[in-house]
Amino acid sequence: MSSSGNGRGGRQNGAGRSRGQGGGQPARGGTGGRPQAGRGAARGPARGARNEPPRGARPEAARREPREAKPDIDVHTADGVRLQKVLAQAGLGSRRACEQLIEQGRVEVDGQIVLELGVRIDPNVQSVHVDGLRIQLDDSKITIIFNKPLGVVSSMDDPEGRPCLADFFKNRSERLFHVGRLDQDSEGLLILTNDGELANRLTHPKYGIAKTYLVEVEGRVTPRVGDALVHGVDLDDGLARLDRYRVVDSTPQASLVEVILHEGRNRIVRRMFDAVGHKVTRLVRVQMGPIRLNDLPPGRHRVLGKTELGTLMSAVGL
Repeated sequence: MSSSGNGRGGRQNGAGRSRGQGGGQPARGGTGGRPQAGRGAARGPARGARNEPPRGARPEAARREPREAKPDIDVHTADGVRLQKVLAQAGLGSRRACEQLIEQGRVEVDGQIVLELGVRIDPNVQSVHVDGLRIQLDDSKITIIFNKPLGVVSSMDDPEGRPCLADFFKNRSERLFHVGRLDQDSEGLLILTNDGELANRLTHPKYGIAKTYLVEVEGRVTPRVGDALVHGVDLDDGLARLDRYRVVDSTPQASLVEVILHEGRNRIVRRMFDAVGHKVTRLVRVQMGPIRLNDLPPGRHRVLGKTELGTLMSAVGL
């Protein structure tokens, strides 16, 4: 076996077979009660420019689509760790189960399908995907979702002594960064991580991570108002648009609206509804990209599982 200057030998990895890339009406409300944002809200079609489904993320499939193929490269690292051992240590199953994943052509290293069981890699510098999902090989990295309660400041420290994120993560040793913000008067999903690259990509406009909110507003939101929000409203810092919206419930006094947008400007949802004459009385973020809040109680957090994390990393090109 020959060896190149970077320590990778000339082992054939079977990489020649690279994979290529291959608006509804508002819901009827009650006779005067206030719609409630929360679990169990009725679901229906979203209104928007292209009448798309009301979800901020594409549907999950049992098997991911293959990623864009790369030119054949030798991913073997002579002094590395056997690929099946790396996969087993990452929690993908027994050594034998991981060998079967490789033999079935479901494992990629640096974008290259690997079919040979003898391939060794450097898990510190090489990327591994299984069924198109990125596998986190660094067990020191952690990503958490948190249901931020009303009144909590999105900061790890607050000079004014208000409740902040640090109050909920005192027992964690990792240095966590929160991805984006929710203002003190808003609630719902926050992502925290010690993975700097993941945090950077989740907030970068290039990757266009969609965010979904349930918004309670004063008054009845008509189709004309909703369509105006989709086509864009002028704010002090420029035009702002919703990707999609859906009226979940409505009464003459108030409406509950699901909105999806990529915008990340400060208090953008509140300012957009103010611009069309509807004051926001409650705002809850329920989804970021493929990650949903679901039934996580306020003030509680949980670590993302391997599939969830892999889906999130894939959404930002990792």
